[in-house]
Amino acid sequence: MNKQPIEYRIRVAEKKDIPFLWDMLLESLYVKEGEPPFERSILEEPSMRKYMENWGREGDLGVIAESVNGTPLGSATARIFPENDRGYGYVAPDVPELGMALTSGSRGQGIGSALMSRLLDGLREQGVKRVSLSVDPGNEAAVKLYRHFGFEEVGWEGTSMTMVAAL
Repeated sequence: MNKQPIEYRIRVAEKKDIPFLWDMLLESLYVKEGEPPFERSILEEPSMRKYMENWGREGDLGVIAESVNGTPLGSATARIFPENDRGYGYVAPDVPELGMALTSGSRGQGIGSALMSRLLDGLREQGVKRVSLSVDPGNEAAVKLYRHFGFEEVGWEGTSMTMVAAL
């Protein structure tokens, strides 16, 4: 059975989107088939909290996909971390780390590709030369999407693959 296509638009994230961005941070955590989802309390961990805490600082960039009636469908964000507070996909202090997630009902419709295109364009406009990310290799749909956008494996952090794309 085919899903009815969702009409959507992509826009730059604003302060009002911060609660949704927190939701998408939780959604971005890959859960293997048959395993229980992460508890929301994981977002309290310093290693997770750093991805959204004080959102809107210099260098932060986010885009939101929303339906034509304004319902948020997904997000893509980029944030720079200092060497002494590395993210999971950290490669250098001048390389922002990308995060992306979609609501469960909006997957498989090209929304992730549209978010990625808009975010990478925005990073290029800021003069960013490279962007990194961390992904569980079991998340095959995400890995395929990232490879499509030129991301290449550069290392591992625990069980997650670090990938980088030149812009």
